[in-house]
Amino acid sequence: MPSEQGHRLYVKGKHVSFQRSKHALRPNTSLIKIEGVDDPKAATFYNGKRIAYVYRGKKEIRGTKIRVIWGKVTRPHGNSGVVRAQFKHNLPPKSLGAMVRVMLYPSSI
Repeated sequence: MPSEQGHRLYVKGKHVSFQRSKHALRPNTSLIKIEGVDDPKAATFYNGKRIAYVYRGKKEIRGTKIRVIWGKVTRPHGNSGVVRAQFKHNLPPKSLGAMVRVMLYPSSI
């Protein structure tokens, strides 16, 4: 019998920024802060993992208003456990500060 709690197949993350320099913004690379990851060594575990940005649209398409933009973790960024991610379609600016789901697959262990 399954326990009362559900079993999540993802870790929560937050879309904190796009990759940028002093003047230029590069929206093709997003920076994601993963919950519980505080150094680049821990962040390397997530390399290649899938990321889903789940949001609600206005119109119902194929019976649901829920939409997803898929991406994947490419590499760590900096020393605080943030990772870089590339999405099939660049994330919209309204997703800044929003939650993303970092899936625990594909797995190498």
